[in-house]
Amino acid sequence: MQFNFQTGETLLVNKPQGWTSFDVVNKIRYRLRHITGVKRIKVGHAGTLDPMATGLLIICTGKFTKKLNDFQGLDKTYTGTMHLGKTTPSYDAETEVDQTYPTAHLTDDLLQKATTQFMGEIEQIPPMYSAIKVDGQRLYKAARKGKILELKPRNVRIDSFELTRIELPDVDFSVTCGKGTYIRSLAYDFGKAVDSGAYLSALCRTQIGDFRLEDAWELEALIEVLEQIMTKKEDS
Repeated sequence: MQFNFQTGETLLVNKPQGWTSFDVVNKIRYRLRHITGVKRIKVGHAGTLDPMATGLLIICTGKFTKKLNDFQGLDKTYTGTMHLGKTTPSYDAETEVDQTYPTAHLTDDLLQKATTQFMGEIEQIPPMYSAIKVDGQRLYKAARKGKILELKPRNVRIDSFELTRIELPDVDFSVTCGKGTYIRSLAYDFGKAVDSGAYLSALCRTQIGDFRLEDAWELEALIEVLEQIMTKKEDS
């Protein structure tokens, strides 16, 4: 297997749960420094995934990092699970439940019909626990300090939103959406739309443009290949 990391490579990686996207970049960069002997080799990723999420992460090296903006603009597909009847400050399972809501009125038909409200061009307010900057401050840092910053709605596009399994309080879904869509916000807003609450309990990104998760490296398998390249280089 031949790689030219300095000229540029595009690597597809399945991000493990509990890792930040930067953790993945950092681990790959560390190995590439040893392989190439270049201390400042460029490594970057397109489209950040939350630590709780798993799935497709596009990693570019060398001169290919110039492609990252193009990749970030591609449509994305996710599968995941919403937990109905409860909310959390982060809109996902990273924080503790802060409120509970009734679910006895929820039916399959009501839930299915509610998805239509989120199709096409919609306005969405990002989660307070996100990396967006407001007045020069990362939202998640302000949220952890208990500060509430005013957030403006953003226009996003959702091409498909399907509920694939309903076993209350859990609902599985599949979403295809445009750049800048927060699936955590979608889960939170969906809970409000059905007169209940909801938070995102699981998320996996399965596709970015034409790039698919099934073609991605498991991170440890990729690291093992990089270690083998490094060993062969040292032995030659």
